[in-house]
Amino acid sequence: MTDDVMEFYKQRGFSQRVGFGLRPALVVIDFINAFTDPSSPLSANLDDEVEATVRLLAAARPHQVPVFFTTVAYNKGLADAGVFIKKVPSLGILREGTPMVEVDRRMERREDEHIVVKKYASAFFGTTLASTLTANGIDTIIIAGCTTSGCVRATAIDGCQYGFRTIVVKEAVGDRAKAPHEANLFDIDAKYGDVVSLKEAVTYLTGLPK
Repeated sequence: MTDDVMEFYKQRGFSQRVGFGLRPALVVIDFINAFTDPSSPLSANLDDEVEATVRLLAAARPHQVPVFFTTVAYNKGLADAGVFIKKVPSLGILREGTPMVEVDRRMERREDEHIVVKKYASAFFGTTLASTLTANGIDTIIIAGCTTSGCVRATAIDGCQYGFRTIVVKEAVGDRAKAPHEANLFDIDAKYGDVVSLKEAVTYLTGLPK
């Protein structure tokens, strides 16, 4: 995004900072085999973003920061895929109980880390994520995952709407193409949450009390 566009937004009161709160959770969006395995029609090269997310997890876990992984999984008949499956027929590979819907093993998910099963883009839509976060006193969600223009964006918008400080880690989110990735990071940062560097997020997490 050009400097003049960013300045235009700032002059009109966009792109202010919400900042980190006191009780964060890490929400990892759809880093499942269907989106990271090159054999999948839904995949992209997200190796760098996965590596950045692994670094976030390493910073969060020693401080008992709650971790939520999302996946998308449909039943055998795909009746629960609604019109989404009509728009993106490739979603049909996301069948319950198959390897495609499992969290990428590079995340090294622990047994006490949550799995949120969703049917659509937002991690909040039709799930218990908001109530679970609220019950645990969470005031900040730190988002990693894919894709920036789809499920990351939808989750960031809903995170803001549910009243959470919403943080998106730039190096830890990815998309299938550069243009939608960059445009959506710009728009999230302008309206819904803070887009921060991996270094800034790791510094915050490692500074939390153990």
